[in-house]
Amino acid sequence: MTVSLPMYDRPETREANAAFWRAIRSDLAIRAPGLDALPDRLRVPTDAMAHWRDPALIFSQTCGLPFRKYLHPQVVLCGTPDFGLPGCPPGHYNSVLVMRRDDPRGPDDWPIMTLALNGFDSQSGWAAPFAHAQARGVHFCTHHVTGAHRASARAVLDGAADIAALDAQTWRMMRRWDDWTAGLREAEHTEPTPGLPYITAAGRHSGHRPDPAAAFAALAPEHRATLDLRGIVALSAERYTALPLPPEPAESD
Repeated sequence: MTVSLPMYDRPETREANAAFWRAIRSDLAIRAPGLDALPDRLRVPTDAMAHWRDPALIFSQTCGLPFRKYLHPQVVLCGTPDFGLPGCPPGHYNSVLVMRRDDPRGPDDWPIMTLALNGFDSQSGWAAPFAHAQARGVHFCTHHVTGAHRASARAVLDGAADIAALDAQTWRMMRRWDDWTAGLREAEHTEPTPGLPYITAAGRHSGHRPDPAAAFAALAPEHRATLDLRGIVALSAERYTALPLPPEPAESD
């Protein structure tokens, strides 16, 4: 059996994420005493997609784009975190487009800009900024794939890209703990979409499914504060799958 919380993992959040898993584990142990021994610790998957598709998956968090594009027939949605993000309904988030603080350009310049993104499998890094630019009738000139939101922001600061699309909650954490983000500014915010879903393997009996809402209720206030966690929202899978899929990247990206 495998468990992970890879999406908002950084040194400052690991203790709080571990406490969140312990609360989920304790609740499961009470509700499903016959369940095989549950893992004590979260793991960091080396192949996230294979991990999320593992029939032995107990609990993890994925991104909305892979959930609706690949995973939803194979996993069950357990809940969605609410971070109380500005301008977003409960359980929703958006992307923040950031630029260098000394760069005065705006959306009219996007067609000559390089967009830094964590990956083309990311809702906040690719699907949301693509839809946002498309609604304005423009597009970004080229793309610079970095593998992580933090690396995307750094690419803008270092001049490797002009603008970056970041998960709003990741950006909030970066502003709290990464001093170098003072060199960046928020240029735009995309429309809110459902937040990053907590999932479990589809074959798991309903009584053996994690209940992140119960774990949140048991989580210490200091851990809630570290994670910016305000609650757990029950969104339907259809709220995710109803969103359009972005195009596949061109060969030149």
